[in-house]
Amino acid sequence: MISRVVFNKKGGVGKTTITCNLAAISASSGKKTLVIDLDPQANTSQYLMNNRYNEIKKEGCTVLDFYKASLDSGSAFVFNPFFFPNTPALKTESFIHETKFENLYLIPSHPDLADIESQLANKHKIYKLKEMIEKFTDYEAVFIDTPPAMNFFSQSALIAASRCLIPFDCDAFSKDAIFDVGKHIGDIQNDHNHDLVVEGIIVNQYMSRANYPQKVIKDLQEEGIPILSSKISSSVKIRESHHESIPMIYLNPRHKVTQEYEALYNEIN
Repeated sequence: MISRVVFNKKGGVGKTTITCNLAAISASSGKKTLVIDLDPQANTSQYLMNNRYNEIKKEGCTVLDFYKASLDSGSAFVFNPFFFPNTPALKTESFIHETKFENLYLIPSHPDLADIESQLANKHKIYKLKEMIEKFTDYEAVFIDTPPAMNFFSQSALIAASRCLIPFDCDAFSKDAIFDVGKHIGDIQNDHNHDLVVEGIIVNQYMSRANYPQKVIKDLQEEGIPILSSKISSSVKIRESHHESIPMIYLNPRHKVTQEYEALYNEIN
């Protein structure tokens, strides 16, 4: 199983869109694929589940409930009835939901996730996500979407994953932030996850005819930053994909952006 985290401290660089579209291509290729949404904004959850997401939140089967279970019982996988006789057994499968797309599954996020972050950090639950993912032996691919911050949840994802993708849009602020992101990832590699491999930078919202993006990419490459060859163009079709809650591979398989995502998927696999 390959587990990938899509991470950048900067917001608006396309983490959710990249996570969902790569996962959808993985699923459409026949791989049993799981997406884990760790961003309290829950955009990934809404993208893949649409109106069903609101029902799931009410049912109490989100990543928030997974972490609450870890706080309440000391075990995120099955409550111990000896110590907690009034707590029903709750397994990790309870948090996984089928999407309407074949082979594609989701552990959705929740807006209240940030409210328990300090409790999780204080009780040293940073490895709980990794422990959970290691239980999913029947999945061939896992994709983790993260919040735009180097917080407990992003750190948990970087510790749990085997590979990391960094979305990037070609502006000066993103360029400056890349080096900071690299330092944080390096710290995680050194202290918690020696096996984490940074696959590269994904250039998103790319404008091939503009001079400035070319200059920014060249500057980063000269600094030794690994830029992936496949780039994702800016397109209004992505907005339609968000609105319809349908990843591009299902919405329009022949579209230019879909083909770019497929090229990106093939490059990293």
